[in-house]
Amino acid sequence: MEKFIDNLSPMDLMRSEKMSLVQLIIPVESAHRAVSYLGELGLLQFRDVKRCGEMSRKLRFFKDQIIKAGLLSSIHPVVEPDVELEELEMQLAEHEHELIEMNSNSEKLRQTYNELLEFKMVLLKAGSFLVSNNNQAVAEERELSENVYSSDRYVEASSLLEQQMRTADQSGLRFISGIIFQSKALRFERMLFRATRGNMLFNQAPAGEEIMDPLSAEMVKKTVFVVFFSGEQARTKILKICEAFGANCYPVPDDFSKQREITREILSRLSELETTLDAGIRHQNKALTSIGYHLTQWMSMVRREKAVYDTLNMLNFDVTKKCLVGEGWCPVFAKAKVQEALQRATFDSNSQVGSIFHVMDAVESPPTYFRTNHFTNAYQEIVDAYGIARYQEANPAVYTVVTFPFLFAVMFGDWGHGICLLLGALVLIARESRLSTQACARTYHDFLLERLSEALTLTQRLSERGNQNGIDKLGSFMEMLFGGRYVLLLMSLFSIYCGLIYNEFFSVPFHIFGGSAYKCRDATCSDAHSAGLIKFRDPYPFGVDPSWRGSRSELPFLNSLKMKMSILLGVAQMNLGIILSYFNARFFHSSLDIRYQFVPQMIFLNSLFGYLSLLIIIKWCIGSQADLYHVMIYMFLSPTDDLGENELFWGQRPLQIVLLLLALVAVPWMLFPKPFILKKLHSERFQGRNYGMLVSSEFDPDVEPDSAREHHEEFNFSEVFVHQMIHSIEFVLGAVSNTASYLRLWALRYDNVVIRLIGLAVFAFATAFILLMMETLSAFLHALRLHWVEFQNKFYYGDGYKFKPFSFALITEDDD
Repeated sequence: MEKFIDNLSPMDLMRSEKMSLVQLIIPVESAHRAVSYLGELGLLQFRDVKRCGEMSRKLRFFKDQIIKAGLLSSIHPVVEPDVELEELEMQLAEHEHELIEMNSNSEKLRQTYNELLEFKMVLLKAGSFLVSNNNQAVAEERELSENVYSSDRYVEASSLLEQQMRTADQSGLRFISGIIFQSKALRFERMLFRATRGNMLFNQAPAGEEIMDPLSAEMVKKTVFVVFFSGEQARTKILKICEAFGANCYPVPDDFSKQREITREILSRLSELETTLDAGIRHQNKALTSIGYHLTQWMSMVRREKAVYDTLNMLNFDVTKKCLVGEGWCPVFAKAKVQEALQRATFDSNSQVGSIFHVMDAVESPPTYFRTNHFTNAYQEIVDAYGIARYQEANPAVYTVVTFPFLFAVMFGDWGHGICLLLGALVLIARESRLSTQACARTYHDFLLERLSEALTLTQRLSERGNQNGIDKLGSFMEMLFGGRYVLLLMSLFSIYCGLIYNEFFSVPFHIFGGSAYKCRDATCSDAHSAGLIKFRDPYPFGVDPSWRGSRSELPFLNSLKMKMSILLGVAQMNLGIILSYFNARFFHSSLDIRYQFVPQMIFLNSLFGYLSLLIIIKWCIGSQADLYHVMIYMFLSPTDDLGENELFWGQRPLQIVLLLLALVAVPWMLFPKPFILKKLHSERFQGRNYGMLVSSEFDPDVEPDSAREHHEEFNFSEVFVHQMIHSIEFVLGAVSNTASYLRLWALRYDNVVIRLIGLAVFAFATAFILLMMETLSAFLHALRLHWVEFQNKFYYGDGYKFKPFSFALITEDDD
């Protein structure tokens, strides 16, 4: 058996790629080109700049200016020969200086334009009621003054302004005119009234036109105001309040002819400024458009250069200060490609000394790397979301490719809904080439763990402009669907298959494979007094007989079928997980894990739940009416009692006693031997009684997952024993809870049928669409839990770290 297993061809996705710790010694003159070629290759992970950072800042400035101007960088950028970094740096500096100067001039002109526009509005609005209200304002002010000072109780509390207004030479009425934000006008008036103690007259009118706010660059509404007052101190207070509220004050002459003269002059200057501003905007847009043609190429080049310099910073100088030394992880299959890239860099840089590449002995655990394609990548990311596989550990993704969509379909199974999912998956696959260019650089794993949020205003702007030009990026929901398009494809195919077995098309049965094998004994099978169905022909060829739908026996029959099927599927998948733990232990040459973990776990699980699965199959085959609940309960309570009518085969009672004893023996088998054997072998290793044990795989810290990892540390027997005890108790209790957890395959299936029947009857179209989305998400999450908790915890540690090579293809805009 072992020879047969050894002769099996290895699977690329079953074990992570073998890694080598390598050292690079690169001459200084060829270091930059060597790292650049390695970045293009993307198969070397290095272990453990201001110049490129400044250029990245300038490019981000250009991009922001293009977006602010409502322009777009070229969809098909101009491809020009690679320019030197120094030349590009000079070009970016010139463009930045030009744009900054244009922005400064534009801001000054815009500020002058806004001031003149506000001055014009103040003249038009304030001048219209200034003369007509002047006499009335003076009379009201005089009357207010007399009323205030006629009472002796106000004399002591009067302000300096009021005291000055008593004298004739200081009682002249004055005014201040200006403009303020409409939202601040009411608070502004109240503050003026309180500051002057009511000794003022406030007139206001809407400006009539919206004015651009220089800070937010948005059009805002403003209000023109005129404040009549008397006294110098009142004037000082009003000016300070105007400054605090951001109000702009403008002088308005009393003479109406002067007002018209100033208005004509302002209109003339406004016309000139509009012409100048338009010309400046056209010139700026022309410059930004020219930059936009090259922006994509420049940003890509700067990202690559920045990544190269960041990687060079990881390297160290040798003792001669003439070579750079670096270490990194490289897949074994890629060593020849890395050496070729280094040789090519040496030749292209005309270096007299070649780069040295040699393999080193690694102490730490290597990173994990699986070669995936478009089809298997999503399944690998689902597994990685739980945890990155330990180096060379068995990869659950190999089996998840089939088991995940199948368990989803067991809960979702409806070939009508499956066809809907299939059409969606086919649309995504057919448009794969176009959608892949729009998808963000996030992985499916990143989406499952987190969803990045963006500013709402910027998202809306970019999406609107993108929709107009056909280059909009995918939304987060569409990105999820596109990333899992092949998962969706298999889920839909398995859903159609399971739907045909369940004989459900939007919860409606059809006679697809011939006539029913049953008929009603009475007029209606749904009648409470009916005796139910009777069989009168051969069984239905495929799936559930449609006659069960609507019959009195529908729920007992279907519930029994699906519940037993869920147990069978669950026990099979848990056994698969334990078998994979054997292959892990065998691969890492850990005989302790095989003898004291794999064997007792297989015995315990199959003595109880494997036996239950056997009873289910036998009952289906012989058509017995035995109560399996009674059999399993009394297997523990009264193992020696006669089974009676619940006996399914000869020798069942003694078999149950043997299986029960084996299950009881398996628990201490898992718990006690391994910690004591580890303690004994550790003592022999460090006391020198058996020095040859040093080469035993039992002590290899990289191949003994559950043992204490010594690394010249004190062996802590209590810690190892507690860890083994927790692991044993977790498996024993988990065997029960995990088997019960697989009943969700039946429970969720029943809930989906009931919900769909009610929903389709109430809201035929809208509700069906909503329920389709809800069912898909619900079944997806339940299938995800069954794989992460019930399946992978039998063999998968998931405590490794991912291989992240230095690759230009992995550089994104976020790296800026």
